[in-house]
Amino acid sequence: EESSRLGPSIDAEMDEDGVDIPAGEGVPVVFGEIELGDGTAEGVAAGNIHTGGGEEEERFELSAASAATRERQEELLREFEQRRRQRSVAVTTDDSQVRKQLRALGEPITLFGEGPGDRRDRLRKKLAELDAKDGGELALPEEALVVEEQEVQKELFYTEGSANLMRARTAIASFSLPRAKARIERAKRRRADPEVDEVAELDAAAAATASFANETSQLGDGRPLSTVRFSTPDDGAMILSASWGGVARLWRRDGCEKIVTIRAHENRCTGADFHPTATLAQVEETASGAASETVSFGTACADGVAHLWSPGGKHLRTLKGHADRLGRMAFHPCGDYVATASFDKTWRLWSVETGEELLCQEGHSRPVYDLSFHPDGGLCATVGLEAHGRVWDLRSGKCVTTLVGHVKQCLSVDFSPNGFHIVTGSDDHTARIWDLRRRGCLYTVPAHSSLISSVRYEPKDGGFFATASYDGTAQLYSSRDFSRINTLRGHEARVMCADVAPGGNELATVSYDRTLKLWRQQRRGKAVKEEEQEGPVKMEL
Repeated sequence: EESSRLGPSIDAEMDEDGVDIPAGEGVPVVFGEIELGDGTAEGVAAGNIHTGGGEEEERFELSAASAATRERQEELLREFEQRRRQRSVAVTTDDSQVRKQLRALGEPITLFGEGPGDRRDRLRKKLAELDAKDGGELALPEEALVVEEQEVQKELFYTEGSANLMRARTAIASFSLPRAKARIERAKRRRADPEVDEVAELDAAAAATASFANETSQLGDGRPLSTVRFSTPDDGAMILSASWGGVARLWRRDGCEKIVTIRAHENRCTGADFHPTATLAQVEETASGAASETVSFGTACADGVAHLWSPGGKHLRTLKGHADRLGRMAFHPCGDYVATASFDKTWRLWSVETGEELLCQEGHSRPVYDLSFHPDGGLCATVGLEAHGRVWDLRSGKCVTTLVGHVKQCLSVDFSPNGFHIVTGSDDHTARIWDLRRRGCLYTVPAHSSLISSVRYEPKDGGFFATASYDGTAQLYSSRDFSRINTLRGHEARVMCADVAPGGNELATVSYDRTLKLWRQQRRGKAVKEEEQEGPVKMEL
């Protein structure tokens, strides 16, 4: 009875969804139709069941919301198509040619507040609209000089340098290779010596900075101070400061007494550095009447010119050649060369003896702000406003690695005395430690709540490094585990620069509040002097 009611029986198989598949050939299988029985026909006639396929006027109309959604979708599709056409339109990058094409199309050649990029986008949009009307690609006028993308040259190439540059590279190689060999041999001997605990020494050097306190504060100038440096051969007995007023001063570390004051520049000083052989004794000899033509320190200025000075403040040489303002400057460890960083996107190497420009190194896409030499003298690290740095081999001229990781402009860099670590400070409020052996970032220190203006390693053993920031503080970090040891507060405005004295007992900071502050390691309420220490660090509690 059941089979006679449903129709003739057909041998069928079941698919995976439980649908009968007729076994016989030639049997049509139709999906989606409703067999109209007596009850179904009555429902359709009564209007309770709607079936498709009727006349136009019998179909349901879309609601207002559905119609609006459909129009919006069509509008979005048209907008996407317009954008696709704009991307496919080739437009010249020559602004004069862009103006000519706009004039030819009857459009204003420029609008109020419109730059070259905006003007180019407007031309591209207009060409895309015309392309959409034609339904095909639009032919460009002959004067539209479309610059085709060229394949980037990946092979190594060299630019011919001067004979003096060749001699300088040879001299740097002769200076740096023996120093590198001696440094590595010393590290191997210390590592093999069972009585030497390098980790304990680094930890002790870092722990000693916990007792740093402000010892002296001096008004450095009538304008904000920009740079501070310790002299190296005499363990930081002399301090150099430079200001936005163009004034450079030499200070005696003990008592923070002014020794020499010179009007170095008419514009603001952006950088300064001591010559590697500069000592307090040389300045005292000059003050007693002895004439000296020895270079003692250098200053860099926002007018694009740097000067070299004698211990007594006599002008010796002018380094002129940059096309824009200068950033920081640094002397090479051998003392025969000095480097300057500039906003003309280059850094340059100069002869200290003659003032001749030996090298104009390009490679940065934005202004170069700071640079630092490797302790051995073979490498130079540069950082700038493009948010990453580069490490250059001075002996060959190659860029050996790129320091990519900061997300904002990078403003300071320094090498560790161990020879393979670099620290950089950035506007992203972090300091990054880089390992030259791995050619990558080793650690990121979330150091400050504002821009980091200066980073400096302790120059002898490298047990710790200091950071200075626009948040008004300087901080001290362990170079082994990168933990923060101390925060130095006292400046009333942003800290512009900081430097660590050889031995790590003193730290100097200069600020926008125009003051120079000297911080010294304390012991039982008294400052620790260099001669009271034995070895790298001796701490008594």
